[in-house]
Order: sequence, then C-alpha cells, then structure tokens
Amino acid sequence: MADEMTLRREAFLDHVKERGEYGTAEEAERAARVVLALLGAHLVGEVRARLAARLPEEFALILLNPLQSAEPLAPERFVRATAAWIEGATEQTATWDVGAVLSTAADAAGDDLLEQILFQLPAGYDLLFGRPQPI
Repeated sequence: MADEMTLRREAFLDHVKERGEYGTAEEAERAARVVLALLGAHLVGEVRARLAARLPEEFALILLNPLQSAEPLAPERFVRATAAWIEGATEQTATWDVGAVLSTAADAAGDDLLEQILFQLPAGYDLLFGRPQPI
C-alpha cells in the first residue's frame, strides 16, 4: 500500500513540477505545501474533507491542518500571502506557484467537487485553478 501512496505523491508532485516548470521536486513540494496550507484555511466542512481524500496523504494532512486565515483572501491577496511564505518569491513567481498547485488540485478534485470548492471561495479563484468559469 505504501508504494501506491508514494506513487500518488510522486505523480502529484510531477504534475506540479511540470506546470510550475520547477528545476527540482523540492521546489514543487515547497509550493504545494504553502498553497495547500493557505487553501485549507479557505475551505470548510465536507468540501475540504472531500478534496483532502483525493490528494496524496501528506498533502491531505496539510490541507486539513491549514495556516489560519482571519478572513477569506481575495485571489490577489492569496497570491501575495503565498509569496510571503515562500522564500525568495515575488508576486509573479507566486502566481505561477499557485497556478501550478491549484490546477493540479483541480484535476484531482474533478469538476463537481471543484464547483463546490469555488462556491466557498471569493470570486476570481476559478482563474487561479486554471478553470475560468463562464459569467
């Protein structure tokens, strides 16, 4: 069973690494940890639990034990917060980090769950997930 979990983790990180064009798996992992910790603070209840169930265990735990957020951050503030947590990041690189991780999470979630996730988030997150919604 552990092998399957390791494979899921590696597959998830490979997607993030490819989308973020990171040089190493470590960079992809750092981005995934920060973005999912911030995302977890914005999701509640069953929606957060269902997304966690579709992520590799290590990242599910990060999502379920998030960084605390006093209020839901607008998309641009979410990107800024990501930049603040990643050493050496700028808003431009953080936008890339967020997109790489959230688009991979969106693939794991599937369309129905993603719709419920977006419903819990402030307007504009559809773009961060790489899934622009029709107005």
